[in-house]
Amino acid sequence: MKKVALTVAVLALSLAACAQNDGEANNAAANDTYAENEADADLNAAANTTENAAGNALDSATNAVENAGEALENAGEAVEDSAENTAE
Repeated sequence: MKKVALTVAVLALSLAACAQNDGEANNAAANDTYAENEADADLNAAANTTENAAGNALDSATNAVENAGEALENAGEAVEDSAENTAE
């Protein structure tokens, strides 16, 4: 009977140790999942920042080209007005 009781005690301790290890494994898995989710969020934020920066740079370049075109148009009109005033 003592042998059976000892065997049961050893099995109970073994199961308790396994349950603790499962809890640690579950915590480790949860930590890994959290870290992976945070990495994904950081990557998405960086991609959005880069995309926004590229969009802003493109908008600035477009505005600069438009401004240069308008300045050229104004210069042409000024030359035309000057020629008209000289002819009068």
